[in-house]
Amino acid sequence: MKKWQVLGTTIVSASLLLGACGGAGQQSGDKSGDQKSENSNVEGTVKGNGSSTVAPIIEKLNEEFSKNHDKATVENVTSGTGDGFKQFIAGKTDFSNASRPIKDEEKQQLDSKNIKYTEFEIAKDGLTVAVNKDNDFVDELSLDELKKIYSGEAKNWSDVNPKFPKEPIKAFSPDQSHGTYDFFSEEVMDKADIKAEKNQNTDVIVKSVQDNKDGIGFFAYNFYKENQDNLKAVKIKGEDGKAIEPDQKTIQDGSYALSRPLFIYANNEKLKDNKAFAEFMKFTLEDQGKAAEAEGVDYVALPEKDYKDQLSELEKLTGKNEK
Repeated sequence: MKKWQVLGTTIVSASLLLGACGGAGQQSGDKSGDQKSENSNVEGTVKGNGSSTVAPIIEKLNEEFSKNHDKATVENVTSGTGDGFKQFIAGKTDFSNASRPIKDEEKQQLDSKNIKYTEFEIAKDGLTVAVNKDNDFVDELSLDELKKIYSGEAKNWSDVNPKFPKEPIKAFSPDQSHGTYDFFSEEVMDKADIKAEKNQNTDVIVKSVQDNKDGIGFFAYNFYKENQDNLKAVKIKGEDGKAIEPDQKTIQDGSYALSRPLFIYANNEKLKDNKAFAEFMKFTLEDQGKAAEAEGVDYVALPEKDYKDQLSELEKLTGKNEK
């Protein structure tokens, strides 16, 4: 079990920031003495909380930061998107990781406390529906069929499709603390309740599908990739009727029906006051997904222009406008 997948685990990098004037804009592997000296002047603690889906990206970034910098620390707690926003609204964190967009009620709560924030999209993910590897009858499902399963309307697989066997469906799902739950509820269920065996720990959901021949579950793409030898990904039919499987290309271009953005929400005031936090965000955007990709974390980077546009916005917020 990986440490970022456990509820409440704190991921601490002994030093965070690559950033300053060089940052990730330079060639990877550039560890010149001048760069290290300049960046090592960045000091402070950065606190985050939120999505277990986004956490592996943060950890890989932290690993890169820690190679050269020992005066800045990032503490990232993984407790789910919903709880992450609660901590963010309470002013306890500098940033909130999220696997769904912020909700209207969360925006209102932030506004009532006069907390200004900025949404940064850092990568894309494909919510992956998977069945047991020995399932030889489910290759693809439509969104309507998924809704039948997770609304409880379909009790047996034959209720989904008469060609399927009359065996009881064992449906598994993240609980309501996860942005993955919210995304599935909105995209598949029309915000109706999900009826399944729910768990906070995604590892448990994966294991449940692996252990149940008639099991089905959904989770972030990287959880599927890490366990693909013991799971079978289901192709999803979009509105055009085409059944498409999740992969790097279909997630980035959005042709996979359950593609979704991943976010970091940053407190604007803390970006200005905490140099370490500003440099963390700068490095994250300049990295363009390379740290996670190099370490085999299965998320999909955005087009380069999207990172550059957001970097310009960050520079406006922090008062930096490097040419």
